Amino acid sequence: MNRLAAMDIGKSMTDETDTSDKASWTSAAAMAGAAIGSAAIAAALLYASRRKERAERAAKKAKAAPAPETD
Repeated sequence: MNRLAAMDIGKSMTDETDTSDKASWTSAAAMAGAAIGSAAIAAALLYASRRKERAERAAKKAKAAPAPETD
């Protein structure tokens, strides 16, 4: 094998490694982004649900109290 062919093999292997490294970092970043996004959505839904429950409880208490008589 001549020297030029050996350099080409080494270069192509390095290029493949760099490409696979980039792909793994990209997929890892995408997974982290998806995890953060889903956690944010879950937190927002829990907050909205709790706020709705509190508003319903306050409305029930307001209706349950009898009106004072003012003759």
